[in-house]
Amino acid sequence: MPDAIPSSTPLLHEDQLDYTPLPRSVTLARHRTVRLVDEWGYAALADDVALVVSELMTNALLHGSLRGRLIRLRILTTAPTLRVEVSDPRGELRPTLRAVTGDQQFGRGLLLVQALADDWGVGPRVGVGKTVWAQWSLGLTPVAASGAGRHRGAPSTRPSDRTPVTPTPVTAPGDGVPVGHRVG
Repeated sequence: MPDAIPSSTPLLHEDQLDYTPLPRSVTLARHRTVRLVDEWGYAALADDVALVVSELMTNALLHGSLRGRLIRLRILTTAPTLRVEVSDPRGELRPTLRAVTGDQQFGRGLLLVQALADDWGVGPRVGVGKTVWAQWSLGLTPVAASGAGRHRGAPSTRPSDRTPVTPTPVTAPGDGVPVGHRVG
């Protein structure tokens, strides 16, 4: 999929908000995302989109923030796509997937993004910095010419290109008590 929504594709919904690079901003962005995605009629995607926003905002906070510079969250829909974009001022630090072992605390965020979104990527931000984006196919098709400008929604029937992932419990060393879940 392309890095940017083609300019000829009309936006159905768009929201953009700048956040200060503070931990509380991740929570605020996640809650706003759930509310907007639900209001726009995509409640079935709201939890996945919110988790991806949380991961991308956290990455921007930890790896892309600079004192006095904001982190931008943009959420938009077109007929075929719901897309989130998180922009930060550190263009030289581009996120990449990495292999992690079971005992590493960090490094799984982009694996979650890859598992939950239909596509994701990173590109330069207009001005200074980078934009990391994720998007989902909405399975929408345009209505015939008589209903110009309207769209009919239908769940996507395309086969998933991802293998379902079943989380397995992770136990703390020595005590056998589940403390979380590990994908894999």
